[in-house]
Amino acid sequence: MRKDAINIEEARVADEELSLNFPPFKERHRVFPAVFENRNHKKVLDLAAGIGYVTQRLVESYPAKVISHDLSPSCLRYLAKLGAPTLRFDIDSSETGFPFSSGSFDAVISLVTIEHLLFVDEFLSELNRILCDGGYLYISTPNYAAPEYLLEPVLHARTFHDPIAPASRYEFYAHVRYFTFRTLGVLLDMHGFSLECVYIALPKGSERYQNLYQESKMKALAYRNLMWLKAKVFPLHRASEPILCLQKTAVTRPPIFKKVLI
Repeated sequence: MRKDAINIEEARVADEELSLNFPPFKERHRVFPAVFENRNHKKVLDLAAGIGYVTQRLVESYPAKVISHDLSPSCLRYLAKLGAPTLRFDIDSSETGFPFSSGSFDAVISLVTIEHLLFVDEFLSELNRILCDGGYLYISTPNYAAPEYLLEPVLHARTFHDPIAPASRYEFYAHVRYFTFRTLGVLLDMHGFSLECVYIALPKGSERYQNLYQESKMKALAYRNLMWLKAKVFPLHRASEPILCLQKTAVTRPPIFKKVLI
C-alpha cells in the first residue's frame, strides 16, 4: 500500500486518539459476526482491521481462529491487545503475494479497503487464492452511485470528497478507486467470486446513532426508520455501503442473491 496512505492513517489515528474518539464505531462493525449466519467458518482473516472492532467481536463471540492484519503501527498496537494473531504485510503489490498458502482460510473480511488500493486485480487474485474452495469473502466499499455521494457533484459541482474539509480530507487523499455496486460486482465475478448475499447495516449500534439517540430518541427513531425505508425502496445499486458476501466457486452461477437488512 502507498506509504503516503499509511502516513495519513497514522496522522488520523494520532489526532483522534487525542480527542478520545478513535475511531467511530460504525454499523459495518456491529453486524459481525451476525452476517456469518450459519456458514460455520473455522478460520477467518480480517484484512486492514484498523484497531480491531471486528476482530474483537469475533474473538469474543465466534468460535473460529481469527487472524488480523494491518499496516499502520498505531493500529497494530491496538490489535496486539486482542488476543488474536496479528500480521503486517503489504496487500497492495504487483510483485509480492500474501504470506499464506493457497486455501488457508474459509472466510476473509475486507471492509472499506479496496478503494485504497492501486493493484486491485492482484489483490482480488490473492483473496481468491488464499480462500479454500467454497470459502467466503465479505467485502464493502463506498458505492458512489448512492444518493449520498451524488449530491455534491450533481448539485454543487464539487468532487466526492473535499481536500479542505476535515470530514472528508482523509478520503480525498487516501481513496484512489471509486466503485459502484455494479462495477465492484463485475470485478469480483471476473476473479471467481459468486455473489450470495448483500447485507445493508441499518442504524442501531454505531457511535453516530448512539449520539443521536442520546440527543433525542425521536430523532434517532426517525433516522432509523428513514434508513430502513430507503433500504427497502431503493434498489441495491443505490445502497451507500452494502456488505457483499461472495463465495469462491469455479462454477458460473446465475446472478441470484438475497438482500438482508441487519
